[in-house]
Amino acid sequence: MLGPGGSGISAVAVGGALGLADAHRPQRRGGPLAAVDAARTLLVTVDPRSTLPQRLGVFRVAGEPVAVTGELDLLHLDPLQVLEQAWTDFTAALDAAGVGRKLLPVVGTIAGVDAGELTGLPGAQEFLLLRAVRDAATSGRWQSVVVDLSGVGDPYALLRSPTVLAAAIDRLWPRNVRLAQASEKPALAQVAAAVESIDRDCRDLRELLADPTGAAVHLVVPAGGRGQSTLPDHLALAEVMGLPLRSILVNAGPGALDTDAVAAQARTLLGGDADRAVRVGVVAAHDVEPGKLPQLRRLDVRLSAPDGHARGAAAPVVEHVGGGGLEARYRLRWRQTLPRPEDLVLGRSGDDLLVTVSGFRQPVPLPSVLRRCQVTGADFDGDELMVHFQPDPALWPQR
Repeated sequence: MLGPGGSGISAVAVGGALGLADAHRPQRRGGPLAAVDAARTLLVTVDPRSTLPQRLGVFRVAGEPVAVTGELDLLHLDPLQVLEQAWTDFTAALDAAGVGRKLLPVVGTIAGVDAGELTGLPGAQEFLLLRAVRDAATSGRWQSVVVDLSGVGDPYALLRSPTVLAAAIDRLWPRNVRLAQASEKPALAQVAAAVESIDRDCRDLRELLADPTGAAVHLVVPAGGRGQSTLPDHLALAEVMGLPLRSILVNAGPGALDTDAVAAQARTLLGGDADRAVRVGVVAAHDVEPGKLPQLRRLDVRLSAPDGHARGAAAPVVEHVGGGGLEARYRLRWRQTLPRPEDLVLGRSGDDLLVTVSGFRQPVPLPSVLRRCQVTGADFDGDELMVHFQPDPALWPQR
C-alpha cells in the first residue's frame, strides 16, 4: 500500500487488512467451526512513529507481531532496530574471519563501522526493512500480508533498494572475483559467504516484489485536485519499476469530497487496463477521521488479489522491425505513463537500460538479444514507450 503522503494510506491499509481478515474468518455451516490456524492476516507498518498501535488498541511492541483480532496481527518494524540487529549479525560474521581483514582491507573497514553509524548509508535501512517483511511473509504464519508504506519518505526508493545494493556490491567486490578469492583463500570464505547471502537476498527481493502471482501493489491517492496532480507521477513510477499494480484507490477522507474526477482520470491513464487488470475503487467519505478499530472496519476496503499479469517495464515486448546482421533494427516497448515526456532521460549501464521518469531513475534489465545492441532512439505514442536498438559491431556475432 503506497501513494502520496497525506492520502490516508494507513487507514486504507487497515481497512484492507481487516477485509482480508474477515474473508479468512471461519464460517459455521451447521457444525463446529473449521480450524484455520494458518488463515490469518498480518498488517505491517514500517513507520517508527506509526499511530497504528494506538488506533488499533494494542501495545507497541517493535519487531514482534501483536494480535489485533482473532484473524489479524500487527507487526511494527522499527527501521533503526532492524538495521542495528542485522548489522551486528553481519559484522560478527566479518569479524569472525579475523585474518580476512589483512587479505581484503575493505573487510576491516566495514567491520569497524558501528551499527549506529549506518543511519546515513544509502539503501541500508530500506533493504533490511524489506528483508524483514519478506521473512514474515514467507514464514508460513500468515495467509496474507498487507504492508503499509506510508511511513517511508519515498516508497519507490525503498522498493528499488535491493537493485541499488546489489549493484553496489557488484562494483565493490564483483561476484566472480569474490567466489574466486574465496576458493583460493579459505580465510575469505566466511566473508564471501556473508556478502553472498546479502546479494542473494537482493535478488530474491527483486523477484518477490515483481512477482505478479504473489504480490499486489495498491496505490492510494486523495480525492480532489491534489489527487489529480499526483496520480500521473505515481502511476508512471509504478510502471517503470514494473510493479504488479492491482488497484488504484481514491480516498475521499473526512467530508464529502468529489472523487469522480480522480477515478475518471485513473481510468483514462490506465486505458484498457482499467477495471480489468487494475481496479479503480473509491473509499467513501466519512464525517470524521477513522481513529478506532470499529471506525476503520467501516471503511470496507477490498483489496484485489495478485492476478499473475506483469505490467509496465516488467512486461516488455521485443520486436525485430527490419534488416539483418549489423543492419538489423529492434524495438523494445512497454506500456508507460509519461506525465512530462520532455523530461524522459535514457541511459545505459552494462546490461541495464537506465530510464528516468518523473525525476526517478530505474534500471530496466535488457533482454539478451538487446544487450549486444546500441540504443539509437526512442518514441512515445501517448500510451507506450518505444526504445530503438541496432547491433553493436564490437559485440554482435559475425558469421
